[in-house]
Amino acid sequence: MFNKGFATNHLPSLPFSCRDLPVLKKLPAICFVSFSLLLPWVTYAETFDRDSVSSLQKNNAETSRPTSLHWGPNGEKYSSWGNHSNRLIPIYTFGINLDAFDGTNSIYRNEEKLEQLFGYLPTDTVNPKAEYLDQTDVYRLQKQAVESGKKRVILFIYDGMDWQTTWAAAIHKSGKVGYREGRGTGLHFQDYRGAKTDFGYFVTTPHNSGTDVNIDRQIVTSPGGSTKGGYNVGEAGEFPWSVPADADYLIAKGKNIVHAFTDSASSATSMTSGIKTYNNSINVNYMGREVLPIARQLQDDGWKIGVVTSVPICHATPGAAYANNVHRYDYQDISRDLVGRPSVYHPGGLPGVDVLIGGGWGDEKKKDGNQGKNFVPGNPYLTAEDQQAIDVANGGKYVVAQRTPGQDGKQVLEQGVTKAIQEGHRLFGFFGVARGHLPFQTADGKYDPVVSSKSSGPTAAEKYTEADLRENVTLADMSIAALDVLQAQGKPWWLMIESGDVDWANHSNNIDDSIGAVLSGDQAFHKVTQWIEAHGGWDDTCLILTADHGHYLVIEDPEALTGK
Repeated sequence: MFNKGFATNHLPSLPFSCRDLPVLKKLPAICFVSFSLLLPWVTYAETFDRDSVSSLQKNNAETSRPTSLHWGPNGEKYSSWGNHSNRLIPIYTFGINLDAFDGTNSIYRNEEKLEQLFGYLPTDTVNPKAEYLDQTDVYRLQKQAVESGKKRVILFIYDGMDWQTTWAAAIHKSGKVGYREGRGTGLHFQDYRGAKTDFGYFVTTPHNSGTDVNIDRQIVTSPGGSTKGGYNVGEAGEFPWSVPADADYLIAKGKNIVHAFTDSASSATSMTSGIKTYNNSINVNYMGREVLPIARQLQDDGWKIGVVTSVPICHATPGAAYANNVHRYDYQDISRDLVGRPSVYHPGGLPGVDVLIGGGWGDEKKKDGNQGKNFVPGNPYLTAEDQQAIDVANGGKYVVAQRTPGQDGKQVLEQGVTKAIQEGHRLFGFFGVARGHLPFQTADGKYDPVVSSKSSGPTAAEKYTEADLRENVTLADMSIAALDVLQAQGKPWWLMIESGDVDWANHSNNIDDSIGAVLSGDQAFHKVTQWIEAHGGWDDTCLILTADHGHYLVIEDPEALTGK
C-alpha cells in the first residue's frame, strides 16, 4: 500500500524563508542565519524566474503546441479538453483522520454498500483492493467530527484542484520537483503539522449526468439521466497521479467503459449532504427530492454557519453549502436561500447563513434563461431588492460590506466585521470584478493574467485596473473576517471556504492562473492555521481540505515549472 504520509514530509521551520532568496549552490548541508558564514562556500547564485510560467502559458496558448505540459487526452495539442475529469481527488485532514473510510473500510470494496450509495450497482466499479474513499465520505467525516466533540468545523474546498494542479503549484513555489507521488511537499497545506493530519483520495463520480429539470416548477423531469456514474480502476488508475490506461475514459469517452464525470454542483452536494446525485443538483437527490446539508442540520442544533468564496456567492459550491435547487444556474434563488429570503424552492424562506462573503459584485444582465421566469434584470447573482432587504440599515440582519469606489476593500471588510461583532449582527460581504470573481492571482504573485486557451484557440486575458485591485479583498481577507465574526458569536460554528478561481483557471487551460489560484488559496490556508493557533488551538477544531473534482492537466516536464 502507498504510504499516506500521515506524519511524513515535515519540513522543519526556519527562522527565515529561504524561498525568498537565491538558490545557493555548493553549500554545506546546514543553512546558517548569518550569511557572512556562507560566503566562503558560495560559488554562484542562481535566481528564480518567477514569471517563467506566464511565458510558458502564453507561448503554448498562442501556438496551440504543447511545451512541457498540456490539457486533455491529446498530447499533440496544448488544449484538447476544458472540462472536468473522473480522476481521484486528494484530501488532507487536520484534527481528524480518515481511518474509518479508506483502506479496508473503503466503500468500493463492498458491493452491497455501493449499490446502496448509488441506488444501483455501478458497472466495473467494485474493487476488492480499493484504498480510496468516496466523495460522500467527506460529509460523513464532518458528522464524525461533530459527534467526537469538535465545535469548529472548516470545509476548505479548492474547486477543480486535482493532484496534478497541486503538483504544479508546489513545484513552482518550492523551485524544485520535490516529489512525484503521494501527499507531497512545498505548499503550506502539504507541510503543516500543527495538528494531527492525514492524507487520502476519493472517487468523485456522480449518480448520473444528463438529467433534465424544470426550474420554474423545481422538479426533475428525466430521473436517471443519460450516463451513469462509476469508477474503473483498470482504466483510470489506483492513485490520483496514475496515468490512465485509456486516456479518454476520464472524460466519459472510454473505448470500453463509459462512466460520468461530476460537475461542481453534484460533487459539492455529495460533500455537504452525503448523497450521489445528478450533475447540476444543489442538494436534491436524483429524483428531485430535497436533502438537508450538514450546515442546516448543525444550524438546527444552534451552530453558526459561514460561507466564503472567491467566485460568485451563489455558484455551485457555496450554494450547496446551504441551499436547495434543481439547477445550479438558478443563481438569484440560491442566493435567497443563503441570506434567508423567500425563494422558488423555499417560499417561506430559510433562516440564512450567519456570514456570507464572496464575489458577484458589479455584474449585470438583462436576461438569463437559466434562472426561470422569476429572474430579475440587474445583478444576476443577487437582486438589488434582496440586497436592500437584508441590510441592517433597512431593518435586515446583515451588515453589508461591499466593494466601494475609491475605498480600500480590506478596510471596508474590516469595518463591516467590527460593526457586526460590536452590534451582534450577521455579515454579508460582496466584492469582485466584471465577471463576478475576485481578480485572478498569477504564478508570480501578481495580478497580470496572460492569454488562456481553448481547443478552438487562444482567448483574451483579463485585465485589471488599479481600482479593481485596491477595492477588492483576497480569499485570506475574507476567511479571517468570517472566522472573527463566527467566533464572536460564542457558539459552535461550521465554515466553508472555497478557492473557486482554481476551477476557472483550469477550465481556461491557463497554467499561470492555475498556479496563482492554488498559491492564493494556500495563503488563505496559512492565515487560517495561524488564526486557529491564536484562538484556542486544534483541540475542538477540524479542518478538511480537498477539491470537488479534477480537470485534465498533464505535466510532461515538471522541471519547466521550477522557474529556473
